[in-house]
Amino acid sequence: MVQFRVVIVLIAALGAMTLLGAVPVAAQPACSQQIAPPPPVDSSEAPVPGTPAAPPLSVPDPPVGGPRMGECGLVLPAGAPAPPAGINSMSWLIADADSGEVLAAKDPHARNRPASTLKLLTALLSADQLPADRVVVATQADANQDGSRVGLGPGGRYTVRQLLTGLLLSSGNDAAHALAVALGGVAQTVEQMNELAARLGARDTRAATPSGLDGPGMSASAYDLALAFRQVLSRPLLVELLGTRQADFPGFGDRPGFVVSNDNKLLGTYRGALGGKTGFTDDARHTQLDAAQRGGRRLMVVLMRGEQRPVSMSEQAARLLDYGFTLPPGSPVGRLVDEAELPEAAVTGPGANPEGLPAPPRAGVHATAQGWTGRSHEAGIALPVALWIGLAVTVLVVLGALVARQRHRQDPAP
Repeated sequence: MVQFRVVIVLIAALGAMTLLGAVPVAAQPACSQQIAPPPPVDSSEAPVPGTPAAPPLSVPDPPVGGPRMGECGLVLPAGAPAPPAGINSMSWLIADADSGEVLAAKDPHARNRPASTLKLLTALLSADQLPADRVVVATQADANQDGSRVGLGPGGRYTVRQLLTGLLLSSGNDAAHALAVALGGVAQTVEQMNELAARLGARDTRAATPSGLDGPGMSASAYDLALAFRQVLSRPLLVELLGTRQADFPGFGDRPGFVVSNDNKLLGTYRGALGGKTGFTDDARHTQLDAAQRGGRRLMVVLMRGEQRPVSMSEQAARLLDYGFTLPPGSPVGRLVDEAELPEAAVTGPGANPEGLPAPPRAGVHATAQGWTGRSHEAGIALPVALWIGLAVTVLVVLGALVARQRHRQDPAP
């Protein structure tokens, strides 16, 4: 009888967890990397003391972008040659920036940490919401940001355009923080980044910081970064900045202005290079985005969790771009979805917030300790969370009644 009860309780608990989104519900067979990034190597992603860890994001079923986007390993067109040698990045994707065709990929929905390539979301929000000539006064908090910095100083006056320059050319975490404050604050910016990712169809993405520095629950995929990169390549200001090799940057106080250089090594060395973004953290390893134009085609490449040896990340990007230009259009292995193609419930309202979004609630939206409640669009069934809870409670009640009935049969009253 005890064993029977234990089995019933375990089944009920597992069912309730699945219904409530506590565990992924549609992971692809043999694709464990589609569930969550590899374990962190340091404490940078530890949740705030007293708060639970963010639950894993659900795995969309069917995969976003087409059935083949859910495959593990290489995803190539029929009859295509093998990719070039020397690509050590765990996950990569080549796509046409204009048509949205995915030309080739490796583990496109594998979840890894984006590092500074996540700054693309911050750049999109800033370019869309802040006037380029708006002046932002930097603070000590901006200047104190960890990691790479462009060189903001407290009291320094910078236009949004200049902050975007520091963000994209020098990967300035100080510039990311200043832009986030101008957008309404760090927490609100992270919330908007996650909402933007959801609207774009980036279901593997959870932002935790405006700069891409590792934080609790941080996640993205090559497919998702390609969605964001495609949006960036549709904004003239951002395209101009990505392709800028050097720019003057203002000083602050008694410090004179100085010149910032683009850290993308393909600019000026790769034919048709349009620019891109690099990133690195101990947990993410190396990430890189690049775009190039040849013969009327604009291709972009995304690489995640790579290493600089024996082949540098820039060289890996160049080899994959060369490979992409040899693949004819019209035989895609997937597509970068457009917002208009996504179900309405997946891009508007509370359901646009991925599970575990580490941001404060807005009016009319209920929040848990580490996440939002809303619609489980990623599970493929857009039922309200309240209904999932009701179903789980019903299952538990029915199972409890069965247990009581079994006990009555085995232990009748004297």
